[in-house]
Amino acid sequence: MFVSTYNDNGLNDTLMILLEKSESDVQEHKRVDDLVEIRNKETDRVVGYNLFNASSVLNDLKNGPVALTDADIAKLNDLISEAGFEKTLEPSKGPSFVVGHVKTCEPVEGSDHLNVTQIEINDGQVVQIVCGAGNIAEGQKVVVAKVGAVMPDGMIIWPGELKGVASEGMVCSARELGLPQESKGIMVLDDDRKTGSAFQF
Repeated sequence: MFVSTYNDNGLNDTLMILLEKSESDVQEHKRVDDLVEIRNKETDRVVGYNLFNASSVLNDLKNGPVALTDADIAKLNDLISEAGFEKTLEPSKGPSFVVGHVKTCEPVEGSDHLNVTQIEINDGQVVQIVCGAGNIAEGQKVVVAKVGAVMPDGMIIWPGELKGVASEGMVCSARELGLPQESKGIMVLDDDRKTGSAFQF
């Protein structure tokens, strides 16, 4: 899983690839030609790459989140290998925003508003997501932002924990998706929506 964004304004033709969340004060960088490897000093894990002069490698780049094709990823992996870096990129599996089916919904111990859910998303995969919306319930069809999704406000969805409970994604409200908010809480879809299908907004 990775997130890619392009910046031709403040960073002047730079593609940023994020592999995992990392604070800037624990990072170290190594540059080979136009490619920079970013590594977390504490874990010694590669957390991302920056590619300068990105438009010389990839076509049709526009500012903001970038959906890279398999051909784009192959080009970038060639650059990574040529630079002698070890961590290559793997294509994302399916869309970032999908219709999810809430299989179970239970209160989080020690919280007065959080619930831990098991939600089926695409390809039959079930993920655990902690949700604070008061209207979440078992059996609903909801919009799930998967790990790696970039929200309309630019926030990236990473794995996390709430009250010590692991959470892999986010159940979205209409407001969080940049849509009109007709009711409080998460966006509840019609029951006939296909589980795992891409949610377009």
